[in-house]
Amino acid sequence: LSLQSTPATSIPTVQVQGQQISLQAPSYTAASQHAEQMKKPGQNFMCLWQSCKKWFQTPSQVFYHAATEHGGKDVYPGQCLWEGCEPFQRQRFSFITHLQDKHCSRDALLAGLKQDEQGQAGNQKPSNK
Repeated sequence: LSLQSTPATSIPTVQVQGQQISLQAPSYTAASQHAEQMKKPGQNFMCLWQSCKKWFQTPSQVFYHAATEHGGKDVYPGQCLWEGCEPFQRQRFSFITHLQDKHCSRDALLAGLKQDEQGQAGNQKPSNK
């Protein structure tokens, strides 16, 4: 996968019934999304909302992100979809408080990460033969 930026002149186009259609990929390609989820130094807290997995430097950044990206007025699904949480129906304001108390405290985030790591490692125990 080559991530070099090509000059604008070499964008492939297709002619469909006399109309030029550009084949340039949108700027939010899968490659850049994947890069966002890479852990950077100093980022020790992860959003464990259903398949989000973005890294942040502080618990308050996780809370702000989760409250706006997952609990925002237009996106909140009516229940908490944090990994391992009971999916009770909650009003949005109740959810924001729940998010702060139950998921975005420093301890809760670190505990959630430990569970996540154990889940990914599965049953791989180091063999000491």
